[in-house]
Amino acid sequence: MNTPTEHHDVVIVGGGQAGLSLSHYLQQRGVDHVVLEKHAPMHTWRTQRWDAFSLVTPNWQCKLPGWEYAGDDPHGFMTKPQILDYLDGFAKHVGAPVRSGVAVTRVVPRAGGGFDVATSAGAMTAGQVVVASGGYHEPIVPRMAERLPASVRQVHSEAYRNPASLPEGAVLVVGSGQSGAQIAEDLHLAGRKVVLAVGQAPRCARFYRGRDVVTWLADMGYYDMSVQDHPLREGVRDNTNHYVTGRDGGRDIDLRRFATEGMELYGALDGLEDGVLRFKGNLREHLDHADAIYNGINASIDRHIAEKGLDAPQPSTYTPVWQPGAERTTLDLAASGIGSVVWCIGFRPAFGWVDAPVFNGRGEPMHVRGVSPVPGLYFLGLPWLHTWGSGRFSGVARDALFLAERIEGANGMRAPASAEPRVHASAV
Repeated sequence: MNTPTEHHDVVIVGGGQAGLSLSHYLQQRGVDHVVLEKHAPMHTWRTQRWDAFSLVTPNWQCKLPGWEYAGDDPHGFMTKPQILDYLDGFAKHVGAPVRSGVAVTRVVPRAGGGFDVATSAGAMTAGQVVVASGGYHEPIVPRMAERLPASVRQVHSEAYRNPASLPEGAVLVVGSGQSGAQIAEDLHLAGRKVVLAVGQAPRCARFYRGRDVVTWLADMGYYDMSVQDHPLREGVRDNTNHYVTGRDGGRDIDLRRFATEGMELYGALDGLEDGVLRFKGNLREHLDHADAIYNGINASIDRHIAEKGLDAPQPSTYTPVWQPGAERTTLDLAASGIGSVVWCIGFRPAFGWVDAPVFNGRGEPMHVRGVSPVPGLYFLGLPWLHTWGSGRFSGVARDALFLAERIEGANGMRAPASAEPRVHASAV
């Protein structure tokens, strides 16, 4: 006699802020569900942020469902320990039906509706499935890393913790997005010699005309703009985040100023040959691009202030404090004393365990506000899933509520509780 397969109306894959936000709303609606988490809730926040990490958005934007920021510093920026306290409180508040240590290895649509869900703890079936495991899965490290000398310590940004964790010598930081710029600053402030390979990431001011730039943009409605309304439409999902920091109360990150203080800036890393690093001659271009975005955002704030007739300090324009000379395109690895490399060039998605025709050529899910082309299969917590805040504490609640209402109205897609799962060789 076959043992009935465990069935849930909804299986949520991922126990981060997205998965728990959805659980909050499903519990309110009495919808049967389970949250499967490969590690433990909020695992990524505990393991993939460096010690000096802080939010780059102000605390008032922390608006998880039923758990908005209630501290005494709404315009400050929570540090890593404070973020973990905030998230632990949220997890207790939600009380989600989480199963920790359960990895989902395959999700397959069933011919008659619903899904087979293969896990490290056995097979399940589900009426609907929500993938809430984020979009940053596999650290990107270029193949050229294989040719670096064994004496050079290599870490990806997800594994970087603090300057003391790296061996003596100069540090090559590759990439100048949010992580790269902040890690380069962390090392620079600790007195380490830093060589930074500067990419195309834009930057923005922390404060402008008397207020945090985030506060201005919120007033201007930017954070309520949907992907469909954005001038770039889905292309906005490819944008690199602007670099800025919330450290020590928040400030700009100005790579040019770092250069005046001894940080060595190069263009994008292009290769390694015979112990010599090669860089593209695009440092000036990248710095100018970042500054143009910086000034452009401030100019949009100027227009908003003028249109609304608001009282604010006078406008200003950033003027470069340093300019590179002739582009340097090579650097001898040994002569420069580089003892470690921190790769800060992002992550790639890894949704191979979702066996459904919902992905584009880059392995990214196709969806409209988290609703995939396969009935009953959803995505949550991705950057720009619907708005700028979709992958952040500020907007995930709105997305989770939308999906909860959609799920509640789709009960007809549930698979029978006694359904036998199909066996797929790729799932075992």
